[in-house]
Amino acid sequence: MRVERLGDNKVRFMLSYDDLDQRGIDRDEIWQNGRKVQELFWDMMEKAYLETGFEVAGPIAVEAFTMPTEGVIVVVTQLPSLPAHEQELLEEEDDDAEMTMISPDPFGAFTFVFQDLEEVIRAAHSLQAYEAVGGTLYHYKERYHLFFDEDEVGEELYDTFWSILHEYGELSPTTKAMLDEYGKRVMNGNAVQTITQHFPLR
Repeated sequence: MRVERLGDNKVRFMLSYDDLDQRGIDRDEIWQNGRKVQELFWDMMEKAYLETGFEVAGPIAVEAFTMPTEGVIVVVTQLPSLPAHEQELLEEEDDDAEMTMISPDPFGAFTFVFQDLEEVIRAAHSLQAYEAVGGTLYHYKERYHLFFDEDEVGEELYDTFWSILHEYGELSPTTKAMLDEYGKRVMNGNAVQTITQHFPLR
């Protein structure tokens, strides 16, 4: 298990399938909030604190996705604290924290969301190093969404694509149909090439 700090409020864990096997956790079991998964989570938080200084205090968001060959990537983000009365209501509704996971179809279509265009540009240039093609860029809810169809990413580069994209953005559950209907299409079909040709790295 490896841990990497991505910013003041975010850390990323890389768990191999061997890591899960050593703890007696099946691949499908990682998406459940069972005792072994909870123990793993708090061991991860302890490792993050000891190695990076990241300390959990207050609400957090947990995102995870599986890589077909490498294992599971988990990103933990510290959220702004809620007002006292809202926190009390939240605690009354659910005393047990749960991890929310996103498990997309391996080698299927996917979308990553970015806070600003600069992050999209950096991601595109990193992808271009692997001769990436395709991608459709949308602007939706004040953020940029980069969609890749299943035939735009070969199996041999799938893990690499996800690792690069997750360095600059986050996996999004927003569907292409939703983006087509409510978002603005900025670049159609060849977003990676278009971005790298017209937007140099600063």
